[in-house]
Amino acid sequence: MSLFKLTLKELQDKFTAGEVTAVEIARSYLLRLNQVEPKIKAYITLTPKETLLQQAKAIDDGLLAWRKTQPMMAMPLGIKDNICTEGIRTTCGSRMLQNFVPPYNASVMESLRPHQPLILGKTNLDEFAMGSSTEHSAFGPSRNPWNQKFIPGGSSGGSAAAVAADECVAALGSDTGGSIRQPAACCGVVGFKPTYGRVSRYGLIAFASSLDQIGPITKTVTDAAILLNVIAGFDPMDSTSANREVPDFTKAVKKKDVKKLIIGVPQEYFSEGLDPEVFESVQAAIQVLQELGGKIQEVTLPSTERAIATYYLLATAEASSNLARYDGVKYGFRAKESRELAEMYRSTRSQGFGPEVKRRIMLGTYALSAGYYEAYYGKAQAVRTLIQRDFDAVFQEVDLLVSPVMPTTAFQLGERLEDPLQMYLSDIYTIPASLAGLPAISVPCGFSTMGLPIGLQMVGRRFEESIVLRAAYAYEQATNWRTKRPVIRS
Repeated sequence: MSLFKLTLKELQDKFTAGEVTAVEIARSYLLRLNQVEPKIKAYITLTPKETLLQQAKAIDDGLLAWRKTQPMMAMPLGIKDNICTEGIRTTCGSRMLQNFVPPYNASVMESLRPHQPLILGKTNLDEFAMGSSTEHSAFGPSRNPWNQKFIPGGSSGGSAAAVAADECVAALGSDTGGSIRQPAACCGVVGFKPTYGRVSRYGLIAFASSLDQIGPITKTVTDAAILLNVIAGFDPMDSTSANREVPDFTKAVKKKDVKKLIIGVPQEYFSEGLDPEVFESVQAAIQVLQELGGKIQEVTLPSTERAIATYYLLATAEASSNLARYDGVKYGFRAKESRELAEMYRSTRSQGFGPEVKRRIMLGTYALSAGYYEAYYGKAQAVRTLIQRDFDAVFQEVDLLVSPVMPTTAFQLGERLEDPLQMYLSDIYTIPASLAGLPAISVPCGFSTMGLPIGLQMVGRRFEESIVLRAAYAYEQATNWRTKRPVIRS
């Protein structure tokens, strides 16, 4: 069996047992990248072949005298291109940062470094993580491995496509309003957004600082737990990092039932606009959870209908503030032939940012402007509190919430580019959990008649990732969706 077809746990076991070498792993993935990357376009920057093989050989040489391995040692990873990597170009999918090479690592990269993973490259994304389709990248769109005429989701579309296409064994993404879960659902893989504050944001290039969170995209729930174990934890470099004990998440992926768990089904997530095939797959998944011992209970989250409007006021306001630093002065793109400072600012931002980023900066600037701050930004903050209270009230009654990840399956490339509102509605089921800072996972739960994956979302209480992982693992093991892989013809 080709090594690139293995899950993280399977590959890790083979490497730890000495059945395969790091060089053999690297060569297998280099071959796979050569075969499918020209079609999928999951990466913006790839690690040079010679560099990757040298790193793999160094791992093997070090193990000759000392066989003990770290959990992620020699594991081939893709890193979303808004996570700073020292000495490796980090573009955020934008012309503004197309030649930016960070002088430091993000904290998650520092957490990974002692394990010596093989970093295959930086994965594609919507510019500055603003989008739901990866079509807003300055480097062109990535494609869905199940059907290359369709989007892979966004903004972590490159990471999800790379995992689904076996172009890495696992990847890191970031989730602001659904940007891990939605592409994972589109590509038929697992995507996990931890509780806000569980994983350090230091070195994650900011979109909306009160929402952004790094998390794993993997082939299985077990793999997600393994990777989360490595990247989670308190970080004094991040003022929003939670100083809480981190459990061993792999202990949650042992039991194959959900006995004693009360599972809530929010009625607002099954209303008008939900595709019938998605509805049927999610309902079938809920039935499986019931058969596994879960008690199913219908619940209500009355503020759900306000979540999209709330998110697109808060997130754009924060984006407007965070992106003000890109002015062509200190680093990044600078427009040429400007005769005065104001003209240089204007030209740099006009040429450096794409249309979707400009749209969100303008929305956010308006929401923060004098005379409108309380009416828009202030009101949105108040509604965010109502959404959080809805979840707090529901979690007094249930242990877990289940729902679709998105209203439809992946749509065709170009289908919604001229209709931003339809694009924004792709995240209608993922945004509420982001606003409340809750842990949430997407696991495959079916396919449409067109052969496109469908995702099941599970949401838990703050810092109760283990319950989410336990339920996701039990469902995954009771079904065979995890065994389905796309066929990409060379």
